[in-house]
Amino acid sequence: MNRIYLRAMYYTFGIVILTLGIALTILSKLGTSPFDALLVGLYRTFGLTIGSWEIVVGFSMVVFNAIAEKRRPEIIALVTSFLTGIGIDIWIHVFDGWVEPSSLLTQILYLLLGMIVSALGIAINLQAEFAPNPFDRMMLVVKNLTGTTVSFSRALISLFLVILAAFFGGAIGFGTVLIAFLSGAIIHMFMNVIDSLDRKLSKYIPTIEH
Repeated sequence: MNRIYLRAMYYTFGIVILTLGIALTILSKLGTSPFDALLVGLYRTFGLTIGSWEIVVGFSMVVFNAIAEKRRPEIIALVTSFLTGIGIDIWIHVFDGWVEPSSLLTQILYLLLGMIVSALGIAINLQAEFAPNPFDRMMLVVKNLTGTTVSFSRALISLFLVILAAFFGGAIGFGTVLIAFLSGAIIHMFMNVIDSLDRKLSKYIPTIEH
């Protein structure tokens, strides 16, 4: 197994774990990330599935990024949105009817577990350096357009998504605030762990590409 296969494994496994975490936060009914809250709102308003809206919104972001940067759309980013959307729908279907939280305590447990699992999935996916995330790319595009910082551009996009999610009756709640404040630190912690593990694995894998 060479380096490119390891990166593909990170990419795939990261999406599986990320979408599991997203499904858990949605099932908690205590609020999700701003992006996922919008997906839930669109699902409640127009139908389709939450995963389908992941694909639609992801496609819209890819188009916006391409127009703003005056470059061709990143096709691989569409693949990421497509796989993420499928993953969300699969996990929600798997959990449907038998893992609904029955009390506030279990709702909080689902929320915390979902937030941690999502952060782990993102950290694993980032280690792949394989395909861009439309949201993260948009964050960099807005940063360049406004001449501000990454933190400011991320906050600006998140605020816009929360407003849209509220308009469409999305999953906004305590969890939305918690995820906004804590997810970055948790992702950073997992990235350090995954990076350390990756360096150990790389000693046994011929480096063809990094």
